[in-house]
Amino acid sequence: MRIRIVDAFTDRPFAGNPAGVLLLDAFPEDDWLQNVALEVNHAETAFAHRLPGSAEADWALRWFTPATEVAMCGHATLATAHVLHTTGTHTGPVRFATRSGVLIATPADDGSITLDFPTAPLTAVEVPDGVAEALGAEPLTAFDTGPSVGDLVVELADEKTVRGLTPDHKALAAYSTRGLIATARAEDPARGYDFVSRCFFPNVGIDEDPVTGSAHTALAPYWSERLGRPDLTGLQASPRSGLVRTGLRGERTLLTGRAITVIDGELHA
Repeated sequence: MRIRIVDAFTDRPFAGNPAGVLLLDAFPEDDWLQNVALEVNHAETAFAHRLPGSAEADWALRWFTPATEVAMCGHATLATAHVLHTTGTHTGPVRFATRSGVLIATPADDGSITLDFPTAPLTAVEVPDGVAEALGAEPLTAFDTGPSVGDLVVELADEKTVRGLTPDHKALAAYSTRGLIATARAEDPARGYDFVSRCFFPNVGIDEDPVTGSAHTALAPYWSERLGRPDLTGLQASPRSGLVRTGLRGERTLLTGRAITVIDGELHA
């Protein structure tokens, strides 16, 4: 069967967040899906199959890290929509049936794709004891993102602090279901982004995720309130880096980005 590696939230190869994408006739056993994700060894591998015309969605979609299945993944959804549209397998908006409900991906004439995801509910919490030591920086604020995202969001002093983090990944695992999102206001918005972030997810086998769509369902409401605008651009300042345009629409958040296929091959297992 065909397997593709797609770099998401970028318009150039070897940047953004890579995801494996497999289009199937049906979902095989979970062990097989997990073994393929481990073999691919990227942050996520997406598996999708077409649904009958009577279904509420067009395709069923699941996401696996090398260690576990997850309830939500933005970059692998973007990657899957990119494969469907660039191969002519699906035209127009595509509805994915997922563990997080029906998620819609809409292509634009400029080649970008917009994802319609649920907005993460943010709850202010006290900065947990030990987070500053594990992260290597003192948080200004902390927020819980709810069960769907499962992260702790912390704002740091500035962009330079976020970029310079060298956290203790093992120690960070104690503070949330998935991991921790560190963020700060952009030093210079003229560079084309309003805020920066980095994402550390040791509990799903990912020390640092290159570009995380699901994290931006929490970052969008946080920074939209702080900056007073519903439409923003976030830079995830990982070594690979990537841009996510966000649009806060109440209980839904729009995530817009580009993707590029870098490997198109065959899986023989």
